Amino acid sequence: MVKVASAGLAPSITKHLARGRFTHLPSTPGHEVAGTVVEAGADARTGSGRPLPGARVRVHPMLSCGMCRYCTTARQQMCAEAAMIGNAAFGTGPMELYARYHDGGLAEYVRVPDRLVDPLPDHVGFDVAAKLHELGNAHRALNGADLHPGAAVVVTAATGAMGTATVKLAESFQVGELVLVGRSAERLEAVRPLAGSVPVRTVALEDLGPGWAETGALTARLRELLPGGADAVLDYLPGGPGTAQAAEALATGGALVHMGGSGDVLPFPIRVIMTRCWKVVGTRGCTREDTSAVLGLLDSGRLRADELITHRFALRDAPEAMAAVLGRAEPMWMAVVNP
Repeated sequence: MVKVASAGLAPSITKHLARGRFTHLPSTPGHEVAGTVVEAGADARTGSGRPLPGARVRVHPMLSCGMCRYCTTARQQMCAEAAMIGNAAFGTGPMELYARYHDGGLAEYVRVPDRLVDPLPDHVGFDVAAKLHELGNAHRALNGADLHPGAAVVVTAATGAMGTATVKLAESFQVGELVLVGRSAERLEAVRPLAGSVPVRTVALEDLGPGWAETGALTARLRELLPGGADAVLDYLPGGPGTAQAAEALATGGALVHMGGSGDVLPFPIRVIMTRCWKVVGTRGCTREDTSAVLGLLDSGRLRADELITHRFALRDAPEAMAAVLGRAEPMWMAVVNP
């Protein structure tokens, strides 16, 4: 039993609810959780063997069987039992763990399996720990691109939670140059400092003109900035022509990694993927290995992520907070609820 100190907010909560992936209702949402263990079973232990009560922890939300070919090869999100605490069911199996642990962290307390808690270093705060899942997702996307040192990387939807997490991690992956794509020039400029020493250029969709979707103006602008092509496009767009136009700016041998949940269709022939030797990677979430790697970066001091938390809400204001996350009327990178 974890007393919740911080719970992250993410648009996926309402999207998966609308798609019917919350298969146990009523249910408490919230898959991004950090807090203090207040009770534990007699055999529950941390990874170091210490008893859990009193430990500061973050909860890894991905439920899986732990024994199948996916779980034993760092691909837990593909398990037939895959589901997330406080979020959606993805698997096709009996989902017994999800039946027990579907309630999430937008609450004062949450009950979780002991094997899914990660003890926190003393200097890692609960808010960053709650949003470690987003940083893990960004780590998964960067890993999936199979980047070489000095790679030129395009990040779409760069002013959202996933985009800003990716920008923050780019230096750790030895990215040579970032091109950030977003709706607003002003919001993109605010993201620029997150890249540290990595050079950044930006493309604001609002500056491409009202007909950019039909004219291919995004592709043209990216090719102007990167004449040799992008080594990777990390795409977090939930829909629209931006994904395809960014992909068409890839260099030969480049990678398109999509984690935006877009329902649009890529408009170019499959042979283009073949002849240009592109790699297309779809990924719906991070693994325990990704979040462990990020936690290691935070523990070592090589990564500091406190500045990514731009909004904090009280638990009683959770409905209004979720509306703010979905509406994004004001700049918002990561938002948490503090019960």
